[in-house]
Amino acid sequence: MPEPQPSATPSAASAATVEKARLLRKLSGEGVLVLPNAWDAGSAAVIASAGAAAIATTSGGVSWSAGRGDGQQLTRDQMAEAARRVVDAVPVPVTVDAEGGYGPAPEDVAATVRALVAAGAAGVNLEDSRAPGGPLFGVAEHAARLGAARTAAAAAGLPDLVVNARTDVFLFGIGAPEGRLDAVLARAEAYAAAGADGLFVPGLLDLEVLRELCAASPLPVNAMAGAGGPTVAELAAAGVRRVSVGTALAQAAYTAAHRAAAEILGEGTFASLAGALDFGTVDSLLSRRS
Repeated sequence: MPEPQPSATPSAASAATVEKARLLRKLSGEGVLVLPNAWDAGSAAVIASAGAAAIATTSGGVSWSAGRGDGQQLTRDQMAEAARRVVDAVPVPVTVDAEGGYGPAPEDVAATVRALVAAGAAGVNLEDSRAPGGPLFGVAEHAARLGAARTAAAAAGLPDLVVNARTDVFLFGIGAPEGRLDAVLARAEAYAAAGADGLFVPGLLDLEVLRELCAASPLPVNAMAGAGGPTVAELAAAGVRRVSVGTALAQAAYTAAHRAAAEILGEGTFASLAGALDFGTVDSLLSRRS
C-alpha cells in the first residue's frame, strides 16, 4: 500500500451530490443495479447514453487513461480529479472505485472520502486489500476504515453516500478454499456494523456459493461479472443485487483500438472501423454537458 497521499481541502457536498447519493441508494434497493464501469468522461457519457441508471468507475481503467498502472499509482488528488471529470460528464449518480482508500489508516480513508464528496461522488468502493494480491487488512482494521468513511461522509454533508465494502478473499484466494465463505461472512458482519451499505466480492462467480452468501450476508452482494461467466439474470436469481465488470469494458475498448490499428498498419484497410458511433453522436454527449 502506498504512503498516505496529500489532498486538497475539500468543500461540503453540493445539493446535486446529495440528491444523486439518495438516488443511488434508492437504485441499490430496487432489483439488480447493473454498472458497466467507466474509466474517463467520454466512456461515462457513452455508458450513460446506453441507458445506465448510474455509473461506476474502475480504478484500473482510470489509471490506464492517465498513463499509470493499477494499484494506487495515482495520487489521491489525481484520482479525485478523474472522478470529478466523470461526474461532470453525466447526469446520473457516480460511484467511485477508491481502491484501498489511498492510505492504510482510517484518517487516510476519511481524507479520500472527503475528496470524493467534494468531487461529486454519490458512492465509494473501498477494498480490504493492503496491496494487489494481498495481504488483507484484519477484519477489525478494515471495519474501522469503513467507519471512518461513514463518519467523514456525514461530516461533509453526505450521510447517504453509498459505501460498498469490497473484500478480496476470493479474488486473491486468501485462506483455505473451504473456509473462504465463512471468512467473507465474518467480514460482512463487521463491515455492516461499521456502516457499509454493500458487500463486493470479486472473484466469486460460482452461483451455488453466491446463493449461500446472498442468503446469509447482512449486506446486499455485488458481483464482478465478465465474459464466459453467469449472466445478469443468473446472478440476480442467486440473490446478487449489484453487478459490475471491473476493467473488462476498458479492456474491450483498448482491444478494439489495438485491433483496428493493427489492421490499418498491417493490411491498410479499415473494416474494423465500421459500425462505430459517429462523430456527431459522441461529440454531442460531451458538448451538451459543457
